[in-house]
Amino acid sequence: MTLAAAGTTVPAATVPPTLPLVTVRDLRVAYDEHVVLDGVDLDLRPGEMVALLGASGSGKSTLMRSLTGFVPVSRGSVRVAGHDVTNLPRGGLRTLRSDVGQVFQQFHLIPRLSVLTNVLTGALHGAGPVNLVGGFSSAHRVRALQLLDRVGIAHKAEEPARSLSGGQQQRVAIARALMQQPKVILADEPVASLDPKLAGSVLRLLRQIATEDGIPVLVSLHVLHLALEHGDRVVGLRQGRVLVSAPTARLDAAALAGLYEEEDDDDHDL
Repeated sequence: MTLAAAGTTVPAATVPPTLPLVTVRDLRVAYDEHVVLDGVDLDLRPGEMVALLGASGSGKSTLMRSLTGFVPVSRGSVRVAGHDVTNLPRGGLRTLRSDVGQVFQQFHLIPRLSVLTNVLTGALHGAGPVNLVGGFSSAHRVRALQLLDRVGIAHKAEEPARSLSGGQQQRVAIARALMQQPKVILADEPVASLDPKLAGSVLRLLRQIATEDGIPVLVSLHVLHLALEHGDRVVGLRQGRVLVSAPTARLDAAALAGLYEEEDDDDHDL
């Protein structure tokens, strides 16, 4: 082993940063002459929760849909969990979407079915033709119950989903998303219909999942203080462009106010 010469500083060993599971570069989405997103860059790394902010019409929902191939990409590149979204092979959309868990403002549960069965539907993409006809395996059921316990409502497993409160239904939706063993979670306005206390509990749960499971979570929000309290980073869109991209520790409400300044046009939410 060679010793460093006197007075020479030996650089410390560096640990390479965690590679992102989502990489978006120079993304442009346009419909004829109407540009919805332009020049958008985004990285999502394992273990972090990123808050996506912006006024109605800023392009938040379009950005989320671009990550799962629901909107055409006019320019740029989108990679999600190893999938090149802009150049997917035949049948690639199904595989991509099975790797992305989604949570919405509307819970999209089947009201008459039990909470347990609603969670089990998250495994449909991997259940196989026999199970799709004959029911789910015991292993699936054990996992679904474990996930319900994790989100705090295992005691509601046999009750119909329609009997649950809004906050409980969103927890079922999160358990359903986890049931598909996703590599990324997209949560589009998941707390918009919940009161502040329930909103905080749902966002804490999503951040816990990101941290403990190493699953990056991109959560679209409207409320600044929720983004600053629960997000690791904020990405803010204005008129289809990234206006803010920084760790929440460097931001405050004043730094984000420009995202919501009144705009001249009458764009609707996209």
